[in-house]
Amino acid sequence: MQPLYYDVAVSADGYICGVNEDISRFPQSGPIVDAYLARLTSYAVAVMGAATYQFGLNVGLPAGANPYPMMRSVVCSKHMQFPQSAEISVIRDRSVEAVAKLRRDCDGPIYLCGGGQLAGSLLSAGLITALRLKRAPILLGGGVRLFENTTSMPELRLVDQTAYEDGTLYQELLIL
Repeated sequence: MQPLYYDVAVSADGYICGVNEDISRFPQSGPIVDAYLARLTSYAVAVMGAATYQFGLNVGLPAGANPYPMMRSVVCSKHMQFPQSAEISVIRDRSVEAVAKLRRDCDGPIYLCGGGQLAGSLLSAGLITALRLKRAPILLGGGVRLFENTTSMPELRLVDQTAYEDGTLYQELLIL
């Protein structure tokens, strides 16, 4: 079974984006972003919720395009429509079961890139292996939480941590 890593930027108050999908206060360049881009090469598949994919569309990603061309991408969406030529796979129903199957059948680690709704469901189902958090020293006060509507609060074990000069902090936490 392949690991599933929730690799995401998060504010000090637990938001992965602010109100109106604002990510402008998160680092857009620098060592923590470089380390993230290097980690992307280790993943076989990216999994995301509809709102995360829609965010990409809102900033210019063409409909059906793969936002991570170095890996296969899967979008969990019941209602989004994609062109016949879409470069992504779509999970329409029972995303938790489909992601569990993906973990069993995939040929490499899986990158959960968002969002909070999907992450909450997958955490509740025990499918997330570890958190890879790019913690920014900012307060957003609202937006999308790291985990939305989760019923699970598992124990965590810190296995890696790097503090950067700009105040950002990378943490990898195993879910026990």
